[in-house]
Amino acid sequence: MQSEMLLAATDALPLPGGDAGSPDARVLVGFGVPAELARFAARPGWTVYVPGHPDEVRRAVLTAMACGEQTYVHVSAESNAEPHGGIDGFEPVREGSAGVVVAVGATLDPVLRATAGLDLAVLYTATVRPFDEVGLRTAVLAADHADVVLVEPCPRGTSAHHVAGTLVHVPHRLLALGGTRGTGGPDGVGGLDEAELALAVRDFMR
Repeated sequence: MQSEMLLAATDALPLPGGDAGSPDARVLVGFGVPAELARFAARPGWTVYVPGHPDEVRRAVLTAMACGEQTYVHVSAESNAEPHGGIDGFEPVREGSAGVVVAVGATLDPVLRATAGLDLAVLYTATVRPFDEVGLRTAVLAADHADVVLVEPCPRGTSAHHVAGTLVHVPHRLLALGGTRGTGGPDGVGGLDEAELALAVRDFMR
C-alpha cells in the first residue's frame, strides 16, 4: 500500500505548466516522518492532512490546490482498508456512549479492531489542522462520560493541547497515544500494536 499512497499524491499534484489550481496554493508532501508531521502541525496558518487511504490522499491534495492553502500532506506507509471522509473535520464511524476515541489517518482500522465490543464512539479525521473543535465537543457532550482517547500516527500528544482547549469548560480525561504498529511497520513514535492499544483503552476506561 506504500506505493499506492505515494502514487496517489504524485497523481494529484499538477504537472509543470499545467493547471496548477489556485496560484496561492503551496502543497508539501511528506512521507513517514512523524516528527516532521508534528512540526507542521505546530505551524500557525498551515492546513495539515493525514490521509488514511489513497483516495483520501488525492482528495486532500486536490482540495488544497483548489483552495490555495498552505498545506502539508503526510503520506503514510499504512492504509485503512476503505476510504472515509474526515477531510472537513471529524466523521463519526461508530456510535457509543462510554467515551470517545479519536482516530487519525491510518490508525482507524487498528482502533476499530482494538475497541471492538466496547461502548465507545469512534471519530475519524484525515485533517489534524485546523482542529475540528465543534465535532469533538459535540461527540463528547453526547457521551455519558467525557473520556477521550486520541490516537495519532505522530509523536504522542501532538494534538493533546487542542483537545484540552476544546474541552476547557468540560471536565474530562484524556489519554493521548502515538501511532499504532501494523503489518507495514511502525508509523508513529512510541507506537502501540493492536493488543497494546486495546489494553491501554480498557485500562483507561475503567
